[in-house]
Amino acid sequence: MEYNPFDNVLHIVENAATLLGYQPSDYIMLKYPERELKVALPVKMDDGSIKVFEGFRVQHSTSRGPAKGGIRYHQQVNMDEVKALAAWMTFKCAVVNIPFGGGKGGIVVDPSTLSKGELCRLTRRFTAMIYPIIGPDKDIPAPDVGTNTEVMGWIMDTYSMFQGHSVPGVVTGKPLAIGGALGRADATGRGVMLNTQFILKKLGIKKENVTVAVQGMGNVGGAYAKLMAKEGYKIVAVSDVSGAIYCPQGLNIPEILEHVKTGFLSDYNAPGITRLSNEELLTLDVTVLAPAALENQINETNADQIKAKIIVEGANGPTTVAADNILNQKGVVVVPDILANAGGVIVSYFEWVQNIQSVSWNEEEVNEKLKNIMHKAFCDVWNLSQEKQESLRTAAYLIAVKRVVEAKKIRGVFP
Repeated sequence: MEYNPFDNVLHIVENAATLLGYQPSDYIMLKYPERELKVALPVKMDDGSIKVFEGFRVQHSTSRGPAKGGIRYHQQVNMDEVKALAAWMTFKCAVVNIPFGGGKGGIVVDPSTLSKGELCRLTRRFTAMIYPIIGPDKDIPAPDVGTNTEVMGWIMDTYSMFQGHSVPGVVTGKPLAIGGALGRADATGRGVMLNTQFILKKLGIKKENVTVAVQGMGNVGGAYAKLMAKEGYKIVAVSDVSGAIYCPQGLNIPEILEHVKTGFLSDYNAPGITRLSNEELLTLDVTVLAPAALENQINETNADQIKAKIIVEGANGPTTVAADNILNQKGVVVVPDILANAGGVIVSYFEWVQNIQSVSWNEEEVNEKLKNIMHKAFCDVWNLSQEKQESLRTAAYLIAVKRVVEAKKIRGVFP
């Protein structure tokens, strides 16, 4: 079955706007991205041939500040996905109350099939093509699936060459040597961990009784598993593209992370592990399930088989609208993506602030500021959820949609 992630976003926005008592004219602009750019990217390959790639950059809303959002290199990137991700960024920034709007970009490519030189040329060409609409006060890209700090370095350098001087604030998630922020690498995973701790405390579940399954061992899932294990939680299952492993006594996360730097979980062996599919991992009987892979992993075909008591969404849009309804009826508590994984954009905001103000914070300061913002946002969402007797996702969207609509109302419609 085909899922259009942007339709998911529209459904949730409609629901929140109706609950807030808004008229369609109050929120209609949220259903349309402000700007959608599609570009063709000719790249000279190592063998001398020319290959043309397709790229996108979408700015969903800049009502509350510059657009902010990652750039994804993946063979299944398409405009609907990028539009949905840009909209999620609008609401993510709003729910944690940082002064950004939502943007997102992507290139249709499997980066593992390109050499480093080809990847660099593709990135620089993409930067040149989206150059007119990005900048520290316009739209600030960041890493996402298939991109990393090195790619951000290339974007920052390309943009700076056009400007004629160094502009570190044009991207976040850069290498530390050119203005990156301490704590940024683990920030998204740390935010997911903090939200897990907050929800467990609210529900009165003790650490020693908690078991955790993590789908995806990339930037987010890997950092989350590492930090949760360090805090003393038992991680019983993890997965990557090659499949999942399960051990009810708990997995050795540091050893697994070392292994997946160069290999896959399908090659990993340890006493007591059972091999599972990614689908089987999602239905394990655990306290916390953290889907940290791609969209639409929990849908109407598997939602009724979910046994986890709590889902903390590390990925963007891992749960479809239909699945959400099923999970609500089952009493599964879902900490939604726009709250749970906002740690990355919060620390990106810190990086941008440090860049544009030429200041520097140490890692302890960054982590402490992250915890403070995340705790306030979680409490706002939890309290509203209790007051309105709505799910945490609905409460998060009520807060986010209200903040964006209010900003738009204050600014008015131009001309």
